[in-house]
Amino acid sequence: MDTIKQLIKLVICLLVGVVIGLAVGGLIVVGLSDTTFTDYFSNLTGADWIQMCVGIIAAIVSLAVSVPLLVVIHEAGHLVCGLLSGYRFVSFRIFSYTFIRFEGKIRVKRFSLAGTGGQCLLSPPELPLAEIPTGWYNLGGVLANVLALIAVAPLLLLKAHPLLDTFVVVFCLTDIVLILLNGIPLKINGMGNDAYNAMLLRKNLRSKRGLILQLRTNALIQEGVRPKDMPDEWFEVPPTVNYGNALEVSVPLMRASRLLDMEKWEDAYREFSDIYSHKDKIMGIYVKETACELVFTALLTGRLDEAGALLDRDLRKYIEMYRRIMSSKERLLCAIDLFLDNDRAGASAIYEHLKATSDRYLLQGEVKSDMALMDQMLSVES
Repeated sequence: MDTIKQLIKLVICLLVGVVIGLAVGGLIVVGLSDTTFTDYFSNLTGADWIQMCVGIIAAIVSLAVSVPLLVVIHEAGHLVCGLLSGYRFVSFRIFSYTFIRFEGKIRVKRFSLAGTGGQCLLSPPELPLAEIPTGWYNLGGVLANVLALIAVAPLLLLKAHPLLDTFVVVFCLTDIVLILLNGIPLKINGMGNDAYNAMLLRKNLRSKRGLILQLRTNALIQEGVRPKDMPDEWFEVPPTVNYGNALEVSVPLMRASRLLDMEKWEDAYREFSDIYSHKDKIMGIYVKETACELVFTALLTGRLDEAGALLDRDLRKYIEMYRRIMSSKERLLCAIDLFLDNDRAGASAIYEHLKATSDRYLLQGEVKSDMALMDQMLSVES
């Protein structure tokens, strides 16, 4: 069944690629000649199919090259503008490949986040919250994409070669899409884009605090610091939280994760349970992460039926998808084997595997925490 689904997806992708290729080819022909769209499409039946296939392939290859190139340009814009604003480099991710500074050296590790093609994370300057600049850091990516468009678009005037023209058109169209997606304030899957966050952070100090705390805790976790060893005041949650605001929700999530790291199982369970009760307002990735930790704390507090009910097929698939890049998923699978499946050998094997491969994970502070929690679980059960 899964093979059939993959085959159907492949066929659909190929068909979409053909349609995109024909459409882009039409734009190129109409833009660079006196041909109208009507003439272009009426001549397709009598066209040279070899030439047409070359054009389609060129458009698809151009798209495949343009997307990662523009992601690099976008994230580089965040990096440059962030550094100019006083931020410190933490990591630079393109798809799942992440460049980090660790012990004075640049290392490459694997990490990914649903809904993002790249991410540039910096540590904010040590200033009072109201004085920390956020505008240029957020809008640097859009600015870089605009500059790339200005630099590349004039190449169309050269009319040097049809293949080069194809690449330039595809590059520019893709860049325009990215500029619009990031430059017009909107939410995508519950996550604010660059322009939305830039506007929000100017007028909402709670959102700004959430972003700054995320950046600071992330920087320390990548350096190997556990949440329990971070300042208490970072994890103070305001009396009210707007659960539709991803930046505000991040604070109670960080607090709950810290309680987990401190082995305060009941307190952590209550925090995650409260957050999960607002799942209809929270963006999808946060819902999944909260569900994972709710399962974990339910297992450690003896709520086996609740944990089993939460572990549906969708959540198990999510856990498997991220276990190779997030050590917290290995910790969860260890707890499932130990408490739900009564498979101590399987739980021990997961622990030993994580111990042997711990260096490959990006979030080393999280790895230390997960290893300590797994060690505690296994020692109690022995």
